[in-house]
Amino acid sequence: MDETWIPEDDDRGESPNQKLDRNWMELLQELRVLQTGVQILAGFLLTLPFQAKFETLDSFQVGLYLFNVMVAALTTALILLPVSVHRRLFRKRLKSVLVASADFMAKSALCGVAVLIVGTALLVFDVVAGRGAALIAGGAIVLVLLVLLLAVPLWLSYRSRRPPGSGL
Repeated sequence: MDETWIPEDDDRGESPNQKLDRNWMELLQELRVLQTGVQILAGFLLTLPFQAKFETLDSFQVGLYLFNVMVAALTTALILLPVSVHRRLFRKRLKSVLVASADFMAKSALCGVAVLIVGTALLVFDVVAGRGAALIAGGAIVLVLLVLLLAVPLWLSYRSRRPPGSGL
């Protein structure tokens, strides 16, 4: 028997409201993790203009830097959006709308974080090792992120729907 298989019905005995509350709390925890990562990358980006080498950046590097700052700002806004929506929907008995929209916002924020990771790595590699190395590193990071953020969750979802003992 495959011990990694988990049935769809987990028999928690939750009411629909309890399930929505649990899902909301799980989403908030995920957003906290995302927020920390974005804050670290954004903080790094905000220190760059105050470095002596910043004056030597070419127009591509400056454009990439400004793009990364915008992505960091927009991703931060996406991470904060569920809180704003919660404040607007609070006590209006719209928890299902809140959870569904926050799920979409969290997925969008993950995309923003992925773009920010690639953009920041591109900038660092371009400044330190040159444009060619930056493009290679950026492409490699895109591939790794596609596997980690898309392929692995899709594979796990597919695998969880298979009955026990059916192999990979």
